[in-house]
Amino acid sequence: MAPLGPFGAAPRLAVGVSGGPHSLALALLARDWVQARGGSLLGLVVDHGLRRESGEEARWAFDTLKACGIPSEVIALGLPRGAAVQERARAARLEAMLARCGALGLPWLLLGQHRADQAETVLFRALRGSGPAGLAGIPAARAAGEALLLRPLLEMAPARLEALLKANGVVPLRDPSNLDPRFTRARLRLALADPGGEGGGIAALAEAGQAFARRRARLEDAVAARLAATLRLAPEGWARLDAAALGQDAVALAALAALLRLLSGSEHAPGQEAVATLLRRGQGTLHGVQWRDDLLCREAAACAPPSPAMPGSRWDGRWRVLAAPEGSSIGALGAESGGISRAARLGL
Repeated sequence: MAPLGPFGAAPRLAVGVSGGPHSLALALLARDWVQARGGSLLGLVVDHGLRRESGEEARWAFDTLKACGIPSEVIALGLPRGAAVQERARAARLEAMLARCGALGLPWLLLGQHRADQAETVLFRALRGSGPAGLAGIPAARAAGEALLLRPLLEMAPARLEALLKANGVVPLRDPSNLDPRFTRARLRLALADPGGEGGGIAALAEAGQAFARRRARLEDAVAARLAATLRLAPEGWARLDAAALGQDAVALAALAALLRLLSGSEHAPGQEAVATLLRRGQGTLHGVQWRDDLLCREAAACAPPSPAMPGSRWDGRWRVLAAPEGSSIGALGAESGGISRAARLGL
């Protein structure tokens, strides 16, 4: 935890717990760490609803945490089955836990990924042709809107976490989908054949990810400095950019990619070749963002359609509705929307 701080006095943390061995081990470690500092810990158990037994498993995790002296809550999702089910489930679980952190004012959310998870992520991204940023793997700390995500176990072999549970007399749940060869990550896990995470292959992959992560950190520092000197970001969601001061080097390329990702609300930045072409031209449209003269803004045609303005909902990947009159909607301004006066009445 030390490299992820500072935390101040009496820190209030949440920890995501699936009932599996590694998240349970993290909960035990976090419990002791928080108690030594006079803080508090809340376990968040998400019932995704994708298997018939998921509700029973969530209740088991709740009861196990209670027996370990850790208060917790169960969040029920009821996700529909379909394509990319594991990816959707991960995203939905994280969003639900972050929303709860925001509602309770918990600044940190701990997650239990370990060294073998990091190795699998690096290998998975390498096979998909990811660049240096992707090969940096899972970050130990990442800011989200509601809380700071912390993964303190990324250098820890899963075998050590299993040993911790055994020493505490805790028998974890085992998710059968973790070894289901229908899923890519499960196939990689089986191919590595190192469930304890103590072999040379996982060590090499994890070390490679750390090297790329150090490189990514240096680039992020340079990008932040470059944008601070060249960018004016407006709260309405557009930006003014001094293209001459931005430059044409690798830092400028990464800075423009980060800005396009921000303005578009997308999870990922566009490809490097497309960003490089836009940077050379100094104008154009990419990733749902228009660049003309020194102005960058969301392309109207790429905006999400209007949707009900429900408190807590998001629109266009960027805007969160905090409050709105009953029956109102949120969407791009236009001739039929009532214009700026309508936006002003809604506090947008």
